[in-house]
Amino acid sequence: MIKMKVLLFASAIIAGSVVVNAQQKKWEDIGTDGFFTKDSIKQGKYTLIFINKDSAFSLVTKQRMIDAFFKVYPEEVKRFNKKSLQKVVFVIDSAYKGVAATSNGIVKYSPEWFFKHPEDIDVVTHEVMHIVQDYKGQGPGWVTEGIADYVRYKYGVNNEKGNWSLPDVKPAHNYDNAYRVTARFFVWIEKNKNKSFVDEMNKHMREGTYKPELWKQLTGMPVDELWKAYVANPAI
Repeated sequence: MIKMKVLLFASAIIAGSVVVNAQQKKWEDIGTDGFFTKDSIKQGKYTLIFINKDSAFSLVTKQRMIDAFFKVYPEEVKRFNKKSLQKVVFVIDSAYKGVAATSNGIVKYSPEWFFKHPEDIDVVTHEVMHIVQDYKGQGPGWVTEGIADYVRYKYGVNNEKGNWSLPDVKPAHNYDNAYRVTARFFVWIEKNKNKSFVDEMNKHMREGTYKPELWKQLTGMPVDELWKAYVANPAI
């Protein structure tokens, strides 16, 4: 059976037909039923399509997410990937059971998460960085998530009120723990070894040229030795 799907203004965002097999559920496929609101907001050269499928979702939170997007996304694009998408889709979807996730220019958010954590607006900052990264699965996942949280640390609009910060180093930590642990390591590397480390690592990840030897090339030390130096003197 063929069913018509709304592919989120696909002609402008992703390639592909709006006619898809109902048995082939894809991330990009947002059913035509169940929309509470659909908005298209444009500021400068960027457009945010905001699809809300939860009638109880806070309008205040919605506006704060929109404001965060138009504040941080242009900054991320300018620094890390000037060829990033100019149209992005947010979907508030109660059927999504995680916190948030991103693929193909579409970010899905859990309304339940924002109901419980209304100050965690910088989930937006982290997730839209994945659009900017555009690594297409290349390189280690822990580097991908570490860079996204590094960006949240650098460009976040509400981290303190959201009770989000980089953690102190603990014995159980390792550089490949990803997210905030790895992000803090990257901040330290920029301070002590190479101020353009994240920019260069981001470029290699997107171009598919990441390799373990890159750590020594960018910092003068293999990653294991670098981590030991960091743990010995972790101040940032």
